[in-house]
Amino acid sequence: MTPGPVRSFPPALRRLARRFALPPGPPAYAHAGASASCDAPHEAPRGPSPAHPGPPLPLPPSSARTPSPVLPVVAVLALLCLPLSPGGEGGAGPADALSALVVLFCAVRLLRQRRRPLSGTAVLLLALPVAGLALAAMGASSPGAGLTGLGRYLQIFVLVPAAVVLLVRDRADFRVLAWSFVALAGWQGAVGVHQFVTATGASYQGETIRAVGTFGPQDVMGMATVVSFGLICALGLALGRSRARQRAVAACCALALLAPLALSFSRGAWIATALTCTVQLALAGLRRALTVGAVVLAAGVVLVGGFGVGSAMLQERVDSITQVADAPDQSVTDRYTLWAAAIGIWREQPLTGVGLKGFPEHRDAHAPLALSSGSDTDGAGSGFVRQPLLSPHNMYLLVLAEQGLIGLLALAGGWLALLARGLRGWSRVRRAGPGLDCALVACGLLVWQLIDFVYADIGGPSTVLTAVVFGVVAWWALVGADGREEALAR
Repeated sequence: MTPGPVRSFPPALRRLARRFALPPGPPAYAHAGASASCDAPHEAPRGPSPAHPGPPLPLPPSSARTPSPVLPVVAVLALLCLPLSPGGEGGAGPADALSALVVLFCAVRLLRQRRRPLSGTAVLLLALPVAGLALAAMGASSPGAGLTGLGRYLQIFVLVPAAVVLLVRDRADFRVLAWSFVALAGWQGAVGVHQFVTATGASYQGETIRAVGTFGPQDVMGMATVVSFGLICALGLALGRSRARQRAVAACCALALLAPLALSFSRGAWIATALTCTVQLALAGLRRALTVGAVVLAAGVVLVGGFGVGSAMLQERVDSITQVADAPDQSVTDRYTLWAAAIGIWREQPLTGVGLKGFPEHRDAHAPLALSSGSDTDGAGSGFVRQPLLSPHNMYLLVLAEQGLIGLLALAGGWLALLARGLRGWSRVRRAGPGLDCALVACGLLVWQLIDFVYADIGGPSTVLTAVVFGVVAWWALVGADGREEALAR
């Protein structure tokens, strides 16, 4: 159809139409696929359409960061740096009191959050020793002894480890604890080396040169235990996959801790540390094992051969390790007789034992005549003291004698379960996982503790460190190994 001519309207009509007309809008697009209309002026930049909003603007980062809940546990380790009073009996100290406050803090924190932070498996493994402890406490010779022993065992193997598991949020907190172990070992090791150089340590073969740190001669194994834990943590951190500077610092710390460990003259700590470091190197890989082994061997040659740091006494102490069966010294003989006494006590009550704190009461009835009346301690700011031998110096035999097979299976069974789960976590991160250092630290600490329990037991101010170690190991085995850090309350 051909359009007709355009009609012209009178000027008055056109003015009236403009007065009542709507404001001009955007041009309409009649073709398909046309873009949406734009309400903004064409000279202004086009903003996002209201129907399709853009990404939200990021919030400014918070200036304050919530302190880590693991800091109270670090404070427990820090209190172990304080010197003990001369002549003390080596019982519970300030760190034990603070560990009780840590447990209380953890309980209040859980009540406020009203969450279930642990899985059923974790609750079972952490509470497994309670049954055997309850039976042994009821079978104690007196209610006071039963309650005292029950409280100590619950502190070391149940309450403090559970609190550490609940307070460690992630692997970053785990590494904070690992470096805290290294720092504590560095302090105690420095004090021990100073004691050796200035002849102000504990008595050893008539000379006050044995490095005992701030624990004194009453807890002669305290410094050796602390230094061993620090060395294992440093080695695990050095073998991990963190930044090169951190690995280098950790490796230097591990090498530096070899000197105070040697000057502790503790054969048991040497054996446990050597075996544990071998396990850590094997878990880290053959190439790293050979490299670190060569460095440690060179450091030992320079330390002992080059500078002659206690070479004669160290050589004599090392040679005595091979003579524990042929020509044992009096300390080894006392251990053998105490072990025989513990086995004899266990045979009286095989299932439930003689009760907590019952070993000293039944010792003399089963000990051979070769047992001495006590152990002599002297030096390091304390006078001569003869300490009675009130335990078999073997954790497994102590539990067997006082708690029977039920208690031993509950405790040792839980430890082996933690080791199995920790190794399973290591197998998950050994290839490319970010937690290899955590796996090596946790597995190393537990392996050292299980070996140490063959010739030592709980007792003294450094025992609270054992509780923290079991907490660190339990966190990796029950939470960190599965990558479930978010399961814990933050």
